[in-house]
Amino acid sequence: MTLPRFDLQSHSTYSDGALPPADVVARAAEAGVQLLALSDHDTVDGVREAVDAGVQHGVRIVPAVELSTIDPAGEDLHLLGYGIDIDDPAFGAALEEFRADRAGRIGRMVDAVRELGWEVDESHLSGRDAPGRPHLATAVFEHPANADRLRDEALATSTDFLVAYLIPGAPAFRGRTLPTIKQAIDVVHAAGGVAVWAHPYWDIEDDAEVAACLRRFAADGLDGVEAFYTTFTAEQTATLAALADELDLLTTGSADFHGPEHPKFSRFLAFDTGAAIPRLGPINDA
Repeated sequence: MTLPRFDLQSHSTYSDGALPPADVVARAAEAGVQLLALSDHDTVDGVREAVDAGVQHGVRIVPAVELSTIDPAGEDLHLLGYGIDIDDPAFGAALEEFRADRAGRIGRMVDAVRELGWEVDESHLSGRDAPGRPHLATAVFEHPANADRLRDEALATSTDFLVAYLIPGAPAFRGRTLPTIKQAIDVVHAAGGVAVWAHPYWDIEDDAEVAACLRRFAADGLDGVEAFYTTFTAEQTATLAALADELDLLTTGSADFHGPEHPKFSRFLAFDTGAAIPRLGPINDA
């Protein structure tokens, strides 16, 4: 069977993307995407708009979400849920709980950033279901009172600030309290979806640690892994594809579109499957 041209992770203004869902879909259609997932962080509020736009542009939309999790291997590993019932009440309640924890973490990071002497333009944080670290980084970077210090510290973009201050181990990073990977997998399954580990090598660099985590998550019920990703090397892709074969997991891929001006994630279909054949399974039928 010939697979559609797919891109199974993208983000809108409902989380940390730059465009509303309909515009994300329009951009995907222009790029030749046939199967798209709008996977905003801890929210599915943009999915219906994406589905409507998909009908207009001839793009099939997979209902999806990206959940931030806690795990001993990393303080912010991400899990993608595909084919979920976005109207399931229990699923909605779980997302509300996750967003509350996410908002609490951002609040703690705002306090930490201010304690370190930075000003924060809170207009970049308000009006969003799930404000995240990119929003906070922008809120600092765009505040005029920070201009001199940003220049002195050679922080030329908001991403530079995020890496310097807001990632694990950085001075203003604060962790979440839930969900674990297992809890996130169970929530996705209860909503009728399949659970896929997002961009493993984005969060963990060591091959052996990635393999150990993938085996552990598979034992917890994980259905697949994002083996094809815009920043992965050919060797990383081959490693994940081989592990997925061994563990009988689905293999998905994405360019993780965040917006046309994003420094890393600005183009659809900007990933390579190498010699591997993607296994989308029920995601292609959702």
